[in-house]
Amino acid sequence: MMRARQLEVFVAVMRAGSITAAARMLNISQPALSQVLLHAEDELGFALFTREKGRLHPTPEALELLPDAERLFGGLEGLRRKTADLRQGRAGLVRIAASPPPAMSFLPAVLAAYRKAHPDILVRAHVAPVASLITMLRAGDAMLALALDDTMPPDIEVEPVGGTRFTCLLPPDHPFVDRQGLSLADLQDQPLISYRAATRPHHELSQAARAQGLRFEPVLEIDMSITAVGFVQAGLGIAVVDSLLPWGQFAGIRQCPLLDEVALPLSLLTLKGRVLSRAESLMRDTIRKHKSDL
Repeated sequence: MMRARQLEVFVAVMRAGSITAAARMLNISQPALSQVLLHAEDELGFALFTREKGRLHPTPEALELLPDAERLFGGLEGLRRKTADLRQGRAGLVRIAASPPPAMSFLPAVLAAYRKAHPDILVRAHVAPVASLITMLRAGDAMLALALDDTMPPDIEVEPVGGTRFTCLLPPDHPFVDRQGLSLADLQDQPLISYRAATRPHHELSQAARAQGLRFEPVLEIDMSITAVGFVQAGLGIAVVDSLLPWGQFAGIRQCPLLDEVALPLSLLTLKGRVLSRAESLMRDTIRKHKSDL
């Protein structure tokens, strides 16, 4: 079993391809790095590298070890980041994540207010799909998350923050572009770009369509609404997406409200049983104060 320092040196040499480059990467001397490597080989009982004309070549054993070593080293780096975060606890750290729509609309105003009130607290923001937000909450990579969904696993606490309806994005030359609104009935014979099946937005839209005896069957499925922009600009169809994201900032598309009353909830997510720090509690309070902005 490699020690932490030996693991770090092994991964550095494998990534850099030479002792010189690895030593520079780790900011240590070449003799010190070589010594750590030799000790690792002695303790493992087999060679990790062959040395020919001053160059290192990984052995088959080293190549077999590398995927596990990379995984363990990634965990070690994560641990170091978290311990560094804890050292900054005097000022505080907030790790918050959001799916793209609230990250590009609701969250900036929240962060601006928070930074104004608490300038010494470090804020680390992540943007990710809803499924990734749950993973981040469970791993502690985020303590708070914002998502357009309120259907969560039992270990995720859900607090309603607001909501949004749907809108349609059209190419500027589409025949519907001058309409004041579009209904699901209007979209029946149109090529649609929208959320893939088994997502909350698709469920809401397809349920609303079925209630009217209509179909909601996108020909191009997406995971995140932001990805629809390029497809609409390319003339691939009409996108049915959330109204929260500021679509007006994108060139080459026109926006038209969906007239059917279909909505998505905006939720604040936390992990059940996990106590928030003071800095994180202050962020939660700031989010609650800005609910009226939606």
